[in-house]
Amino acid sequence: MELTPLTALSPVDGRYAGATPELRGVFSEYGLIRRRVQVELRWLQALAAHPDIPEVPALGDGATRLLDAIVTEFSSDDARRIKEIEAATNHDVKAVEYFLRERCAGHAELAQLTEFLHFGCTSEDINNLAYGLMLSEARDILNDALKDLLGALADLAERHAALPMLARTHGQPATPTTLGKEVALFAHRLLEQRARFRSIRVRGKFNGAVGNFNAHVCAYPDVDWMALSRQMVESLGLDWNPHTTQIEPHDGMAEYFHALQRINTVLLDLCRDLWGYISLGYFRQRPVAGEVGSSTMPHKINPIDFENAEGNLGLANALLGYLADKLPVSRWQRDLSDSTSQRSIGVALAHCLIAWRACLRGLGNLEVDAACLRQDLDDNWEVLGEAVQTVMRRHGIPQPYEKLKALTRGSGIDAARLREFVHTLSLPAAARDALLQLTPERFVGNAEAQTNQIVAAVRRG
Repeated sequence: MELTPLTALSPVDGRYAGATPELRGVFSEYGLIRRRVQVELRWLQALAAHPDIPEVPALGDGATRLLDAIVTEFSSDDARRIKEIEAATNHDVKAVEYFLRERCAGHAELAQLTEFLHFGCTSEDINNLAYGLMLSEARDILNDALKDLLGALADLAERHAALPMLARTHGQPATPTTLGKEVALFAHRLLEQRARFRSIRVRGKFNGAVGNFNAHVCAYPDVDWMALSRQMVESLGLDWNPHTTQIEPHDGMAEYFHALQRINTVLLDLCRDLWGYISLGYFRQRPVAGEVGSSTMPHKINPIDFENAEGNLGLANALLGYLADKLPVSRWQRDLSDSTSQRSIGVALAHCLIAWRACLRGLGNLEVDAACLRQDLDDNWEVLGEAVQTVMRRHGIPQPYEKLKALTRGSGIDAARLREFVHTLSLPAAARDALLQLTPERFVGNAEAQTNQIVAAVRRG
């Protein structure tokens, strides 16, 4: 069958193809080949710029323009040509080298240098830098999606910073908070995890078959290959790893994936909480014209965006966890189990992006039912027991916890019963009056101030 979103085996390229278009050019086979071409040509240019490698003289303007154009104008047709060569070589990186030989053959200056394409390289020199470039590019895409999510959370939190809400510890009525503060907490957590994700170094190596520059030193013993390797890696915007076997050990990749797992865990917690608040009636979901919630129950508007996000977050974390565990482990100096595993990096990141955008969509469809929140608070006056017994402690009344426990535990109380109890207490008049004025809606501490602090931090970025 022809490959289309309807016939694709993976839902990433099928049902959810529209959710991840930016990643397609990064982690597709085309994207990997494009980055391999870039690395190969930047290495040739680095050799040409080095004064102690006379066999590769400085490149003229025409040669430089051609090499740059091969990178910047790399097309699907170019990628297909490389795949044709690979069909004969049965080696994907060698196919890139042969393609570049073809492209340089018609240029007099570059035709003399084709033996220095892939000079001293093992395939992993090319691949690890290609994947490093791909992960760096993907991080920008993911960061933009997180920025959108953080903005939506901050907006929702700011609108409802002062709206009282019954908290539920262990699923039971508990000391009130505000809706805005509970939403803002997720923004606070997400902001911190995003900062950690952004700070992770994407590393690369460029040091030959087993990491010792063996062939390089044989050919040019006077060249400082460590310095040239560092220059090459850092010119691509990556962090240099000077000491490796044949492979860059992928510890930085593991950090990258673990950071994404923590971001996803925060969002998983958010999705489940919002799902619960929708179930309680704290949030309504805006109806979408023409949309069906149930095939048999026409009244339903299900929290499908948060459920979709939850499922994709789980899939993403399963893949990310496998990659983080697998990639840093290689038998002796090299085995190829990492190579096939790395080809699913894009799938893992795609599930992240699908989930994040589903969550963002769900946030955009929420409407608060303030009356429902007020009713829930008014039905649970016993939550003021914490306030009353704490004031009793301050003023030396014996056994305050025990007395409030006897009054409230396991039996709901109303405003009249609580105020009747307060009148029996030997409290200063000001303290008694303050407790008599207290309601569940007013018992929210500094939740609004905390919300505003978090929102301000998100706005600062």
